[in-house]
Amino acid sequence: MSIADATVHGVEQTLHLMGVLVDAASDQGSVTGLRHAIGVLDGMAHDPLPDEQRAHLHYCRGNAFSAIRNLERSGKPAAWDWHQDEFEQEILSLRIASQAAARADLPPEVRCPMMTNLGNAMSYVGRFVEAIDWWNRALTLDSRFGMAIGNKGYGLFHYGQQLYDDGHRALFYKKARDLLAAGIAQGCDPAARAAFERLVADIDRVLPPEFVEHPFEDEEFSLGKTKAEKQYRAWCLENRLFLNPLNDLGPFSVAAQDVFTVPSIVTPIDEGPRFHGFFNQMKQEYVSARLLFYEGAAATRAHFSDRDVLLFDTLDYPCYALAVEKQKLAFRSAYSILDKVAFFANAYLGLGIADRQVSFRSLWYEKQDPKRGLLPEFISLDNWPLRGLFWLSKDLYDSSPSFRNALEPAARRLAEIRNHIEHKYLKVHDEMWAGPGDGTAPPGLKDTLAHSVYREEMANSALLMLKLARAALIYLSLGIHVEERRRARNRPADQRIGTMPIMTWPDKWKQ
Repeated sequence: MSIADATVHGVEQTLHLMGVLVDAASDQGSVTGLRHAIGVLDGMAHDPLPDEQRAHLHYCRGNAFSAIRNLERSGKPAAWDWHQDEFEQEILSLRIASQAAARADLPPEVRCPMMTNLGNAMSYVGRFVEAIDWWNRALTLDSRFGMAIGNKGYGLFHYGQQLYDDGHRALFYKKARDLLAAGIAQGCDPAARAAFERLVADIDRVLPPEFVEHPFEDEEFSLGKTKAEKQYRAWCLENRLFLNPLNDLGPFSVAAQDVFTVPSIVTPIDEGPRFHGFFNQMKQEYVSARLLFYEGAAATRAHFSDRDVLLFDTLDYPCYALAVEKQKLAFRSAYSILDKVAFFANAYLGLGIADRQVSFRSLWYEKQDPKRGLLPEFISLDNWPLRGLFWLSKDLYDSSPSFRNALEPAARRLAEIRNHIEHKYLKVHDEMWAGPGDGTAPPGLKDTLAHSVYREEMANSALLMLKLARAALIYLSLGIHVEERRRARNRPADQRIGTMPIMTWPDKWKQ
Protein backbone atom coordinates (compact mmCIF):
# COMPACT_ATOMS: atom_id res chain seq x y z
CA MET A 1 0.00 0.00 0.00
CA SER A 2 1.39 3.39 -1.00
CA ILE A 3 1.58 6.36 1.36
CA ALA A 4 -1.24 8.02 -0.59
CA ASP A 5 -3.43 4.91 -0.31
CA ALA A 6 -2.68 4.66 3.39
CA THR A 7 -3.66 8.30 3.87
CA VAL A 8 -6.94 7.83 2.01
CA HIS A 9 -7.68 4.70 4.03
CA GLY A 10 -6.91 6.56 7.27
CA VAL A 11 -9.27 9.40 6.38
CA GLU A 12 -12.05 6.99 5.44
CA GLN A 13 -11.58 5.11 8.71
CA THR A 14 -11.73 8.34 10.72
CA LEU A 15 -14.86 9.46 8.87
CA HIS A 16 -16.48 6.11 9.59
CA LEU A 17 -15.64 6.38 13.29
CA MET A 18 -17.02 9.93 13.44
CA GLY A 19 -20.24 8.73 11.83
CA VAL A 20 -20.54 6.02 14.49
CA LEU A 21 -19.80 8.59 17.21
CA VAL A 22 -22.44 11.01 15.91
CA ASP A 23 -25.08 8.27 15.81
CA ALA A 24 -24.18 6.99 19.29
CA ALA A 25 -23.96 10.45 20.86
CA SER A 26 -27.30 11.38 19.30
CA ASP A 27 -28.97 8.24 20.65
CA GLN A 28 -27.51 8.85 24.13
CA GLY A 29 -28.25 12.58 24.15
CA SER A 30 -24.59 13.48 24.53
CA VAL A 31 -23.95 17.01 23.26
CA THR A 32 -20.35 16.64 24.46
CA GLY A 33 -19.82 13.64 22.19
CA LEU A 34 -21.39 15.45 19.25
CA ARG A 35 -19.21 18.53 19.72
CA HIS A 36 -16.13 16.31 19.95
CA ALA A 37 -17.03 14.75 16.60
CA ILE A 38 -17.53 18.21 15.08
CA GLY A 39 -14.09 19.27 16.36
CA VAL A 40 -12.43 16.29 14.67
CA LEU A 41 -14.33 16.87 11.43
CA ASP A 42 -13.48 20.58 11.41
CA GLY A 43 -9.82 19.71 11.75
CA MET A 44 -10.07 17.41 8.72
CA ALA A 45 -12.08 19.89 6.64
CA HIS A 46 -9.00 22.06 6.00
CA ASP A 47 -7.17 19.19 4.30
CA PRO A 48 -7.26 18.73 0.49
CA LEU A 49 -9.79 15.91 0.39
CA PRO A 50 -11.34 14.29 -2.70
CA ASP A 51 -15.00 15.11 -3.25
CA GLU A 52 -16.23 11.72 -2.05
CA GLN A 53 -14.61 12.15 1.35
CA ARG A 54 -15.58 15.82 1.56
CA ALA A 55 -19.20 14.83 0.94
CA HIS A 56 -19.13 12.26 3.74
CA LEU A 57 -17.37 14.66 6.11
CA HIS A 58 -19.91 17.44 5.71
CA TYR A 59 -22.88 15.08 5.77
CA CYS A 60 -21.63 13.74 9.10
CA ARG A 61 -21.00 17.28 10.34
CA GLY A 62 -24.47 18.41 9.30
CA ASN A 63 -26.05 15.47 11.11
CA ALA A 64 -24.07 16.32 14.26
CA PHE A 65 -25.35 19.89 14.29
CA SER A 66 -28.88 18.63 13.62
CA ALA A 67 -28.63 16.33 16.62
CA ILE A 68 -27.40 19.17 18.86
CA ARG A 69 -30.29 21.34 17.73
CA ASN A 70 -32.80 18.60 18.45
CA LEU A 71 -31.34 18.03 21.91
CA GLU A 72 -31.01 21.67 22.94
CA ARG A 73 -34.05 23.25 21.23
CA SER A 74 -36.58 20.45 21.21
CA GLY A 75 -39.60 22.40 22.49
CA LYS A 76 -41.18 25.82 22.57
CA PRO A 77 -40.10 28.54 22.94
CA ALA A 78 -36.54 27.45 22.12
CA ALA A 79 -37.63 25.94 18.78
CA TRP A 80 -38.82 29.41 17.72
CA ASP A 81 -35.48 31.10 18.31
CA TRP A 82 -34.86 32.74 14.96
CA HIS A 83 -31.10 32.83 15.24
CA GLN A 84 -29.70 29.33 15.66
CA ASP A 85 -26.00 28.77 15.03
CA GLU A 86 -26.59 25.02 14.79
CA PHE A 87 -28.99 25.52 11.91
CA GLU A 88 -26.58 27.71 10.00
CA GLN A 89 -23.88 25.06 10.25
CA GLU A 90 -26.29 22.23 9.46
CA ILE A 91 -27.59 23.86 6.28
CA LEU A 92 -24.15 24.96 5.12
CA SER A 93 -22.67 21.50 5.70
CA LEU A 94 -25.49 19.70 3.93
CA ARG A 95 -25.18 22.03 0.94
CA ILE A 96 -21.44 21.43 0.69
CA ALA A 97 -22.00 17.69 1.09
CA SER A 98 -24.63 17.62 -1.65
CA GLN A 99 -22.45 19.57 -4.08
CA ALA A 100 -19.39 17.41 -3.40
CA ALA A 101 -21.44 14.21 -3.76
CA ALA A 102 -22.74 15.40 -7.14
CA ARG A 103 -19.21 16.17 -8.39
CA ALA A 104 -18.05 12.75 -7.22
CA ASP A 105 -21.10 11.15 -8.88
CA LEU A 106 -21.90 9.17 -5.75
CA PRO A 107 -24.81 6.70 -5.99
CA PRO A 108 -28.41 7.72 -5.16
CA GLU A 109 -28.40 5.84 -1.86
CA VAL A 110 -25.69 8.23 -0.66
CA ARG A 111 -27.00 11.45 -2.19
CA CYS A 112 -30.73 11.07 -1.52
CA PRO A 113 -30.45 11.25 2.30
CA MET A 114 -28.30 14.39 1.99
CA MET A 115 -30.87 16.13 -0.18
CA THR A 116 -33.78 14.93 1.95
CA ASN A 117 -32.19 16.17 5.16
CA LEU A 118 -31.44 19.51 3.54
CA GLY A 119 -35.07 19.78 2.44
CA ASN A 120 -36.18 18.98 5.99
CA ALA A 121 -33.89 21.65 7.45
CA MET A 122 -35.01 24.29 4.95
CA SER A 123 -38.64 23.51 5.68
CA TYR A 124 -38.11 23.69 9.44
CA VAL A 125 -36.71 27.23 9.33
CA GLY A 126 -39.58 28.38 7.10
CA ARG A 127 -38.09 28.07 3.62
CA PHE A 128 -40.78 25.57 2.67
CA VAL A 129 -40.98 26.67 -0.98
CA GLU A 130 -37.29 25.97 -1.56
CA ALA A 131 -37.38 22.77 0.49
CA ILE A 132 -39.48 21.24 -2.28
CA ASP A 133 -36.55 21.63 -4.69
CA TRP A 134 -34.36 19.43 -2.49
CA TRP A 135 -36.96 16.71 -2.01
CA ASN A 136 -37.60 16.76 -5.77
CA ARG A 137 -33.87 16.43 -6.49
CA ALA A 138 -33.71 13.35 -4.28
CA LEU A 139 -36.74 11.87 -6.04
CA THR A 140 -35.20 12.59 -9.44
CA LEU A 141 -32.35 10.30 -8.41
CA ASP A 142 -34.62 7.69 -6.83
CA SER A 143 -38.37 8.11 -7.30
CA ARG A 144 -39.03 5.40 -4.70
CA PHE A 145 -37.00 6.91 -1.85
CA GLY A 146 -39.60 6.77 0.91
CA MET A 147 -38.04 9.36 3.23
CA ALA A 148 -38.03 12.03 0.52
CA ILE A 149 -41.61 11.18 -0.53
CA GLY A 150 -42.95 11.23 3.02
CA ASN A 151 -41.06 14.33 4.12
CA LYS A 152 -42.24 16.19 1.04
CA GLY A 153 -45.80 15.31 2.04
CA TYR A 154 -45.11 16.41 5.59
CA GLY A 155 -43.72 19.72 4.33
CA LEU A 156 -46.61 20.35 1.93
CA PHE A 157 -49.11 19.85 4.76
CA HIS A 158 -47.47 22.54 6.86
CA TYR A 159 -47.08 24.78 3.80
CA GLY A 160 -50.82 24.38 3.22
CA GLN A 161 -51.57 25.43 6.79
CA GLN A 162 -50.14 28.88 6.02
CA LEU A 163 -52.39 29.57 3.02
CA TYR A 164 -55.23 32.06 3.22
CA ASP A 165 -57.16 30.43 0.35
CA ASP A 166 -59.32 27.58 1.68
CA GLY A 167 -59.48 25.81 -1.69
CA HIS A 168 -55.72 25.85 -2.11
CA ARG A 169 -55.25 24.64 1.46
CA ALA A 170 -57.51 21.63 0.84
CA LEU A 171 -55.55 20.69 -2.30
CA PHE A 172 -52.28 20.90 -0.36
CA TYR A 173 -53.69 18.60 2.33
CA LYS A 174 -54.84 16.12 -0.31
CA LYS A 175 -51.46 16.08 -2.07
CA ALA A 176 -49.69 15.81 1.28
CA ARG A 177 -51.80 12.80 2.22
CA ASP A 178 -51.03 11.07 -1.08
CA LEU A 179 -47.29 11.56 -0.57
CA LEU A 180 -47.34 10.53 3.08
CA ALA A 181 -49.15 7.31 2.20
CA ALA A 182 -46.71 6.67 -0.66
CA GLY A 183 -43.73 7.29 1.60
CA ILE A 184 -45.08 4.81 4.14
CA ALA A 185 -45.64 2.24 1.40
CA GLN A 186 -42.10 2.62 0.02
CA GLY A 187 -40.54 2.21 3.44
CA CYS A 188 -38.97 4.73 5.79
CA ASP A 189 -37.41 5.22 9.20
CA PRO A 190 -39.66 3.85 12.00
CA ALA A 191 -39.90 7.20 13.82
CA ALA A 192 -40.73 8.99 10.57
CA ARG A 193 -43.28 6.32 9.69
CA ALA A 194 -45.10 6.88 12.97
CA ALA A 195 -45.18 10.66 12.36
CA PHE A 196 -46.41 10.15 8.80
CA GLU A 197 -49.18 7.81 9.94
CA ARG A 198 -50.37 10.26 12.59
CA LEU A 199 -50.54 13.07 10.05
CA VAL A 200 -52.46 10.90 7.56
CA ALA A 201 -55.01 10.20 10.31
CA ASP A 202 -55.27 13.94 11.09
CA ILE A 203 -55.87 14.78 7.42
CA ASP A 204 -58.50 12.06 7.13
CA ARG A 205 -60.43 13.73 9.94
CA VAL A 206 -60.50 16.99 7.96
CA LEU A 207 -61.00 16.04 4.31
CA PRO A 208 -64.10 14.26 2.97
CA PRO A 209 -63.29 10.77 1.58
CA GLU A 210 -64.68 11.63 -1.87
CA PHE A 211 -62.33 14.65 -2.08
CA VAL A 212 -59.32 12.54 -1.11
CA GLU A 213 -60.13 10.00 -3.82
CA HIS A 214 -60.64 12.57 -6.60
CA PRO A 215 -57.44 12.95 -8.71
CA PHE A 216 -57.36 16.72 -9.35
CA GLU A 217 -54.11 16.29 -11.31
CA ASP A 218 -56.13 14.86 -14.20
CA GLU A 219 -58.13 18.07 -14.75
CA GLU A 220 -56.91 20.13 -17.71
CA PHE A 221 -57.07 23.91 -17.93
CA SER A 222 -56.12 26.16 -20.83
CA LEU A 223 -52.50 27.30 -21.10
CA GLY A 224 -53.34 30.11 -23.50
CA LYS A 225 -54.47 30.92 -27.01
CA THR A 226 -51.29 30.71 -29.08
CA LYS A 227 -48.57 28.09 -29.39
CA ALA A 228 -45.99 30.53 -28.04
CA GLU A 229 -48.08 31.31 -24.95
CA LYS A 230 -48.72 27.63 -24.29
CA GLN A 231 -45.00 26.84 -24.51
CA TYR A 232 -44.18 29.71 -22.16
CA ARG A 233 -46.73 28.72 -19.56
CA ALA A 234 -45.69 25.06 -19.73
CA TRP A 235 -42.08 26.14 -19.14
CA CYS A 236 -43.14 28.23 -16.13
CA LEU A 237 -45.04 25.26 -14.69
CA GLU A 238 -42.10 22.89 -15.11
CA ASN A 239 -39.76 25.33 -13.38
CA ARG A 240 -42.25 26.22 -10.62
CA LEU A 241 -42.18 29.91 -11.46
CA PHE A 242 -45.85 30.89 -11.31
CA LEU A 243 -46.84 33.09 -8.38
CA ASN A 244 -49.33 30.45 -7.41
CA PRO A 245 -48.80 28.02 -4.50
CA LEU A 246 -50.50 25.27 -6.51
CA ASN A 247 -47.46 25.26 -8.80
CA ASP A 248 -45.50 23.86 -5.84
CA LEU A 249 -47.71 20.77 -5.99
CA GLY A 250 -46.49 20.05 -9.52
CA PRO A 251 -46.68 21.24 -13.14
CA PHE A 252 -50.47 21.09 -13.23
CA SER A 253 -52.35 23.34 -15.65
CA VAL A 254 -54.63 24.59 -12.85
CA ALA A 255 -51.59 26.46 -11.49
CA ALA A 256 -50.76 28.32 -14.74
CA GLN A 257 -51.96 31.67 -13.42
CA ASP A 258 -50.25 34.26 -11.22
CA VAL A 259 -53.14 34.54 -8.78
CA PHE A 260 -51.13 34.87 -5.58
CA THR A 261 -51.22 38.25 -3.83
CA VAL A 262 -51.36 39.72 -0.34
CA PRO A 263 -54.25 38.85 1.99
CA SER A 264 -56.59 41.37 3.60
CA ILE A 265 -54.71 43.91 5.73
CA VAL A 266 -56.22 46.05 8.48
CA THR A 267 -54.92 49.63 8.29
CA PRO A 268 -55.87 53.03 9.75
CA ILE A 269 -59.04 54.43 8.20
CA ASP A 270 -57.19 57.27 6.45
CA GLU A 271 -54.63 54.99 4.79
CA GLY A 272 -55.13 53.76 1.25
CA PRO A 273 -54.32 50.31 -0.16
CA ARG A 274 -50.61 51.12 -0.35
CA PHE A 275 -49.43 47.62 0.56
CA HIS A 276 -51.54 46.05 -2.17
CA GLY A 277 -50.19 48.61 -4.64
CA PHE A 278 -46.61 47.89 -3.62
CA PHE A 279 -47.10 44.13 -3.92
CA ASN A 280 -48.70 44.70 -7.34
CA GLN A 281 -45.52 46.43 -8.48
CA MET A 282 -43.16 43.75 -7.18
CA LYS A 283 -45.35 41.08 -8.74
CA GLN A 284 -45.37 42.86 -12.11
CA GLU A 285 -41.59 43.23 -12.01
CA TYR A 286 -41.22 39.54 -11.23
CA VAL A 287 -43.48 38.26 -14.03
CA SER A 288 -41.80 40.66 -16.49
CA ALA A 289 -38.34 39.44 -15.45
CA ARG A 290 -39.55 35.87 -15.81
CA LEU A 291 -40.65 36.49 -19.41
CA LEU A 292 -37.39 38.26 -20.26
CA PHE A 293 -35.43 35.29 -18.98
CA TYR A 294 -37.57 32.85 -20.94
CA GLU A 295 -37.22 34.82 -24.16
CA GLY A 296 -33.47 34.98 -23.69
CA ALA A 297 -33.23 31.25 -23.02
CA ALA A 298 -35.56 30.29 -25.88
CA ALA A 299 -33.92 32.50 -28.54
CA THR A 300 -32.47 30.52 -31.45
CA ARG A 301 -31.52 33.33 -33.82
CA ALA A 302 -30.36 36.93 -33.73
CA HIS A 303 -33.04 39.51 -33.04
CA PHE A 304 -33.55 42.21 -35.66
CA SER A 305 -32.37 44.78 -33.11
CA ASP A 306 -28.97 43.07 -33.10
CA ARG A 307 -28.46 43.54 -36.83
CA ASP A 308 -26.15 46.32 -38.04
CA VAL A 309 -24.77 46.95 -34.55
CA LEU A 310 -21.02 47.47 -35.02
CA LEU A 311 -19.08 45.46 -32.40
CA PHE A 312 -15.44 44.33 -32.31
CA ASP A 313 -14.25 40.74 -31.98
CA THR A 314 -12.11 40.69 -28.84
CA LEU A 315 -11.05 37.07 -29.53
CA ASP A 316 -12.42 35.71 -26.23
CA TYR A 317 -15.76 34.43 -27.55
CA PRO A 318 -17.96 37.21 -26.12
CA CYS A 319 -21.75 36.85 -26.26
CA TYR A 320 -23.41 39.96 -27.63
CA ALA A 321 -27.12 39.56 -28.23
CA LEU A 322 -30.47 40.79 -27.04
CA ALA A 323 -31.07 37.28 -25.67
CA VAL A 324 -28.10 37.63 -23.29
CA GLU A 325 -29.12 41.11 -22.24
CA LYS A 326 -32.64 39.86 -21.44
CA GLN A 327 -31.19 37.30 -19.05
CA LYS A 328 -28.99 39.94 -17.44
CA LEU A 329 -32.01 42.22 -17.06
CA ALA A 330 -33.97 39.35 -15.52
CA PHE A 331 -31.13 38.74 -13.05
CA ARG A 332 -30.99 42.43 -12.08
CA SER A 333 -34.74 42.76 -11.65
CA ALA A 334 -35.11 39.57 -9.60
CA TYR A 335 -32.20 40.51 -7.34
CA SER A 336 -33.65 43.98 -6.74
CA ILE A 337 -36.99 42.53 -5.66
CA LEU A 338 -35.35 41.21 -2.49
CA ASP A 339 -34.46 44.69 -1.24
CA LYS A 340 -37.97 45.83 -2.15
CA VAL A 341 -39.36 43.01 -0.04
CA ALA A 342 -37.30 44.40 2.83
CA PHE A 343 -38.66 47.91 2.18
CA PHE A 344 -42.20 46.50 2.26
CA ALA A 345 -41.56 44.56 5.49
CA ASN A 346 -40.04 47.60 7.18
CA ALA A 347 -43.18 49.63 6.46
CA TYR A 348 -45.71 46.89 7.24
CA LEU A 349 -44.08 45.82 10.51
CA GLY A 350 -43.39 49.41 11.56
CA LEU A 351 -39.70 48.76 12.22
CA GLY A 352 -38.81 52.42 11.74
CA ILE A 353 -35.61 51.86 9.77
CA ALA A 354 -34.65 54.86 7.65
CA ASP A 355 -35.40 54.26 3.96
CA ARG A 356 -31.77 54.58 2.88
CA GLN A 357 -30.67 52.01 5.44
CA VAL A 358 -33.15 49.29 4.52
CA SER A 359 -31.67 46.21 2.90
CA PHE A 360 -32.82 42.62 2.73
CA ARG A 361 -29.65 41.35 4.40
CA SER A 362 -29.63 43.73 7.37
CA LEU A 363 -33.34 44.40 7.97
CA TRP A 364 -33.61 41.98 10.88
CA TYR A 365 -31.02 43.34 13.29
CA GLU A 366 -30.66 46.12 15.83
CA LYS A 367 -29.08 49.10 14.08
CA GLN A 368 -28.83 46.75 11.06
CA ASP A 369 -25.84 45.08 12.74
CA PRO A 370 -25.96 41.32 13.50
CA LYS A 371 -23.49 41.82 16.35
CA ARG A 372 -26.24 43.72 18.19
CA GLY A 373 -28.67 40.84 17.81
CA LEU A 374 -32.14 40.54 16.32
CA LEU A 375 -34.72 43.27 16.61
CA PRO A 376 -37.12 42.54 19.49
CA GLU A 377 -39.96 42.26 16.96
CA PHE A 378 -38.44 39.04 15.64
CA ILE A 379 -37.03 37.25 18.68
CA SER A 380 -39.01 34.00 19.08
CA LEU A 381 -41.83 35.36 16.88
CA ASP A 382 -44.17 32.50 15.99
CA ASN A 383 -44.35 33.34 12.28
CA TRP A 384 -43.00 30.52 10.13
CA PRO A 385 -43.11 32.24 6.69
CA LEU A 386 -41.51 35.42 8.04
CA ARG A 387 -38.77 33.34 9.65
CA GLY A 388 -38.27 31.72 6.25
CA LEU A 389 -37.76 35.19 4.76
CA PHE A 390 -35.14 35.90 7.42
CA TRP A 391 -33.29 32.68 6.64
CA LEU A 392 -33.49 33.34 2.91
CA SER A 393 -31.66 36.63 3.56
CA LYS A 394 -28.76 34.59 4.94
CA ASP A 395 -28.15 33.24 1.43
CA LEU A 396 -27.00 36.66 0.22
CA TYR A 397 -23.45 37.98 0.34
CA ASP A 398 -22.76 41.58 1.27
CA SER A 399 -19.38 43.31 1.16
CA SER A 400 -19.94 44.62 4.69
CA PRO A 401 -17.78 42.56 7.10
CA SER A 402 -20.87 41.60 9.12
CA PHE A 403 -22.57 39.94 6.15
CA ARG A 404 -19.79 38.17 4.27
CA ASN A 405 -20.67 34.76 5.66
CA ALA A 406 -23.57 33.45 3.57
CA LEU A 407 -25.27 30.05 3.64
CA GLU A 408 -25.34 29.81 -0.16
CA PRO A 409 -21.89 28.68 -1.37
CA ALA A 410 -22.38 30.66 -4.60
CA ALA A 411 -23.56 33.82 -2.80
CA ARG A 412 -20.36 35.79 -3.35
CA ARG A 413 -20.31 34.91 -7.02
CA LEU A 414 -23.92 36.07 -7.40
CA ALA A 415 -23.14 39.33 -5.62
CA GLU A 416 -20.15 39.92 -7.91
CA ILE A 417 -22.30 39.34 -10.99
CA ARG A 418 -24.87 41.82 -9.72
CA ASN A 419 -22.26 44.43 -8.83
CA HIS A 420 -20.60 44.24 -12.22
CA ILE A 421 -23.90 44.32 -14.13
CA GLU A 422 -25.07 47.34 -12.17
CA HIS A 423 -21.91 49.37 -11.81
CA LYS A 424 -18.99 47.92 -13.73
CA TYR A 425 -18.39 45.55 -16.62
CA LEU A 426 -19.67 41.99 -16.89
CA LYS A 427 -18.60 40.02 -19.93
CA VAL A 428 -20.53 36.88 -20.89
CA HIS A 429 -18.54 34.30 -22.86
CA ASP A 430 -19.52 31.42 -25.07
CA GLU A 431 -18.67 27.96 -23.73
CA MET A 432 -15.90 27.70 -26.37
CA TRP A 433 -13.87 30.24 -24.38
CA ALA A 434 -11.06 28.46 -22.55
CA GLY A 435 -11.07 30.88 -19.65
CA PRO A 436 -8.64 33.51 -18.42
CA GLY A 437 -6.20 31.05 -16.86
CA ASP A 438 -5.51 28.77 -19.83
CA GLY A 439 -2.25 30.54 -20.63
CA THR A 440 -2.85 30.57 -24.38
CA ALA A 441 -4.14 34.10 -24.82
CA PRO A 442 -1.46 36.74 -25.45
CA PRO A 443 -1.17 39.19 -22.53
CA GLY A 444 -2.30 42.03 -24.76
CA LEU A 445 -5.69 40.36 -25.29
CA LYS A 446 -6.52 39.79 -21.64
CA ASP A 447 -9.56 41.86 -20.61
CA THR A 448 -8.44 43.24 -17.26
CA LEU A 449 -11.56 45.37 -16.81
CA ALA A 450 -14.14 42.62 -17.21
CA HIS A 451 -15.67 40.23 -14.70
CA SER A 452 -16.17 37.13 -16.83
CA VAL A 453 -18.87 34.46 -16.71
CA TYR A 454 -19.88 31.75 -19.12
CA ARG A 455 -23.27 32.02 -20.78
CA GLU A 456 -24.54 28.93 -18.99
CA GLU A 457 -23.54 30.37 -15.62
CA MET A 458 -25.31 33.62 -16.42
CA ALA A 459 -28.49 31.71 -17.29
CA ASN A 460 -28.30 29.51 -14.19
CA SER A 461 -27.68 32.53 -11.97
CA ALA A 462 -30.66 34.41 -13.40
CA LEU A 463 -32.94 31.41 -12.95
CA LEU A 464 -31.77 31.00 -9.35
CA MET A 465 -32.54 34.65 -8.61
CA LEU A 466 -36.01 34.28 -10.13
CA LYS A 467 -36.66 31.32 -7.83
CA LEU A 468 -35.41 33.25 -4.80
CA ALA A 469 -37.56 36.26 -5.68
CA ARG A 470 -40.64 34.05 -6.08
CA ALA A 471 -40.01 32.35 -2.75
CA ALA A 472 -39.47 35.72 -1.05
CA LEU A 473 -42.78 37.08 -2.36
CA ILE A 474 -44.62 33.98 -1.13
CA TYR A 475 -42.99 34.12 2.31
CA LEU A 476 -43.77 37.83 2.58
CA SER A 477 -47.45 37.42 1.76
CA LEU A 478 -47.98 34.40 4.00
CA GLY A 479 -46.00 36.07 6.76
CA ILE A 480 -48.44 38.99 6.54
CA HIS A 481 -51.34 36.51 6.76
CA VAL A 482 -49.92 35.04 9.97
CA GLU A 483 -49.26 38.51 11.39
CA GLU A 484 -52.78 39.71 10.55
CA ARG A 485 -54.22 36.76 12.47
CA ARG A 486 -51.98 37.56 15.43
CA ARG A 487 -53.09 41.20 15.38
CA ALA A 488 -56.73 40.14 15.20
CA ARG A 489 -56.34 37.97 18.31
CA ASN A 490 -54.81 40.88 20.22
CA ARG A 491 -57.36 43.47 19.04
CA PRO A 492 -59.96 44.67 21.58
CA ALA A 493 -63.19 42.73 21.19
CA ASP A 494 -65.25 45.91 20.88
CA GLN A 495 -63.07 47.49 18.19
CA ARG A 496 -64.99 47.89 14.95
CA ILE A 497 -63.28 47.04 11.65
CA GLY A 498 -64.69 48.29 8.36
CA THR A 499 -64.05 46.77 4.96
CA MET A 500 -62.90 48.30 1.70
CA PRO A 501 -63.34 46.12 -1.39
CA ILE A 502 -60.60 46.42 -4.01
CA MET A 503 -61.46 45.67 -7.62
CA THR A 504 -59.03 43.80 -9.85
CA TRP A 505 -57.19 45.46 -12.74
CA PRO A 506 -58.56 44.09 -16.04
CA ASP A 507 -56.14 42.54 -18.55
CA LYS A 508 -57.48 44.85 -21.28
CA TRP A 509 -56.08 47.86 -19.38
CA LYS A 510 -52.55 46.44 -19.29
CA GLN A 511 -51.01 48.38 -22.14
